[in-house]
Amino acid sequence: MSEPTRLSKRVIELFGCSRREADLYIAGGWVTVDGKVVEAPQFKVEDQRVELHPDASLDPVAAVTLLVNCPTNISAAKLQQLLTAAQHWEEDPHAQRILHGHFLRQEQSLPLQNGASGLVILSQDWRTQRKLREDGNKLEQEYLVEVSGELPASALERLKKGLLHKGVQFPPCKASWQSEQRLRFALKNPAPDTLRQICTALGLKVLAMKRIRVGGVPMAKLPAGQWRYLGDKERF
Repeated sequence: MSEPTRLSKRVIELFGCSRREADLYIAGGWVTVDGKVVEAPQFKVEDQRVELHPDASLDPVAAVTLLVNCPTNISAAKLQQLLTAAQHWEEDPHAQRILHGHFLRQEQSLPLQNGASGLVILSQDWRTQRKLREDGNKLEQEYLVEVSGELPASALERLKKGLLHKGVQFPPCKASWQSEQRLRFALKNPAPDTLRQICTALGLKVLAMKRIRVGGVPMAKLPAGQWRYLGDKERF
């Protein structure tokens, strides 16, 4: 039995590449150990079979943006636990090879309303991060809100220009009934409790909230607790 050695060193020995190239092959998911992909250069190997995929590329792992259908009041630690291959939506229209590196250094933008579930955006891509930081207040966010209580039809019209209630000016928003207990809201740059406060001002009690769209990107059929990749042609 051979002495344990780093996977990157074994790749250098077997395939005649440099240390940097070995690390890129491994991080890119192109190296298997006894048939299983290993993405950690420091992984220790002994007599296992180490192979390099015939289509292996030295291109660095591309930065990705992930869309997650989050449960209510999820912590950062719990959110990170959703970022696994097992939680990837099997019908993802923009699916690609899933790499461990896709789950690292993800930045969350445009947080949900307090107590809401639904669409959460995580990105490693500096262009997407900058877009959401600089233009986030211009992007329309759409929520479905389950409520209880009575509301005259005229009340929704008042929201278009921004509701003024007890000295508090709320941002303009569009609202419509989707069912007897469900309202659809579309608004820009809401503070963390804006929707709940608007509903309270209208005499409604909020039972549940779910964000279903940010800008031009809808959550659509993404199941709760699962994630998908943002497509190259999708734009916020």
